Amino acid sequence: MLKGSISKAGSGNPTKGSDNSRSFKLELLKTLVQRELEARYKGSVLGNLWPVLTQLSQLLIYTYVFSIVLKVKLNLAGVPANNLTYGLWLFAGLLPWFAFTNGFSQAASSVVNQPNLVKKVVFPLGLLPLVPVLAAFVESTLGLMVLVAFVAIATQTLHATLWLMPLIWLPQLLLTAGLGYFAAGLTVFLRDIPQTITVVLNLWFYLTPIVYPAESVPESLRTLVFWLNPLAAFAQAYRDAILVGSFQHGAEWAMASMVSVSVFLAGLWSYRKLKSGFADVL
Repeated sequence: MLKGSISKAGSGNPTKGSDNSRSFKLELLKTLVQRELEARYKGSVLGNLWPVLTQLSQLLIYTYVFSIVLKVKLNLAGVPANNLTYGLWLFAGLLPWFAFTNGFSQAASSVVNQPNLVKKVVFPLGLLPLVPVLAAFVESTLGLMVLVAFVAIATQTLHATLWLMPLIWLPQLLLTAGLGYFAAGLTVFLRDIPQTITVVLNLWFYLTPIVYPAESVPESLRTLVFWLNPLAAFAQAYRDAILVGSFQHGAEWAMASMVSVSVFLAGLWSYRKLKSGFADVL
């Protein structure tokens, strides 16, 4: 199917304008994402349920360590403080983190893992880093549906603020794609980038108030954490929309959105500058 789509791109009429080209790229991107998701769990019994099970296993570990052993306490208005609430609160923060880290780290190797596509003149190389980013996003939506179901059962409530989730997803996707473009381009010339990303993400995770409340951060540093770390704002926005029912971190979300747009444009620019040398290196 992929070869047929690429051949179609090469045989298209250039006088049809950019609309046909854009439509083709979207269709090809959809096909590549589907292939990526199918290839990851091909032959497994549980198939696409594995991402949800992986997320739930990490949720149980973090809940046990931080809520039961370290006794981290929450102070959410209108939400009872107990281990179940902490688990739901934690899951809401982990979802954007999982989508971000999986998409970003896999995007870094997206070009070097597809040398055959890089050397095809008609293949739109700009799609390669987007495939793992969107695949990770699709996997995270499965976890989101599980979380919403748990919240509905536990609280007997579904907040109207759930409709605001697309406003959180878009800048989250832009941030992930921008960093993915930047890392994918550099990895072609410097193969240490994926390993470096793993180290950076480990540090980034504990600098982000995901497993601990933002109130635990010293007040003198709290503003800095939110305004310089988009993932902190996204995690809080998820919690606001799903658990609290009011958007309490709108300013932080706005700043994170501006940072995400800037990162996306910078990452895309750097990728386009570097891609002319991909075929020679690979």
